[in-house]
Amino acid sequence: MEIQIKLIGASLIFLALIHIIFPKYFNWQKELVNISLVNRQMIYVHTFFIALALLLMGLLCITSARDLMATKLGSKLALGLGVFWITRLLIQFFGYSSKLWKGKAFETIIHILFSILWTYISAIFFYIYWLGKDL
Repeated sequence: MEIQIKLIGASLIFLALIHIIFPKYFNWQKELVNISLVNRQMIYVHTFFIALALLLMGLLCITSARDLMATKLGSKLALGLGVFWITRLLIQFFGYSSKLWKGKAFETIIHILFSILWTYISAIFFYIYWLGKDL
């Protein structure tokens, strides 16, 4: 199980780093020109904090995998992380329009891969919580 947590950690760090390319990949310089300054800056700031949260979660998993499994606090953290990621999974289906990916090969593959990833991460954290709830 410790290896699973560390793999999740590495995945989360990778996801955090991918956020660096978002402005260029999604052409924010052109796409965001017609929105107010406050909305444009909120997109950049929130993207930064999402990336930071992913980075910190990843570092927690890599550096404290055993503590997540073997301590009361770790069990509670695992429950919180499980709730976070199951919520992210639900957003994958109910927060984004299927028009963004249906009928588009690359986007459909990404949608499916992320759905699997969010399910996997959620399941691991809930399993860790379940194993440690009696600590």
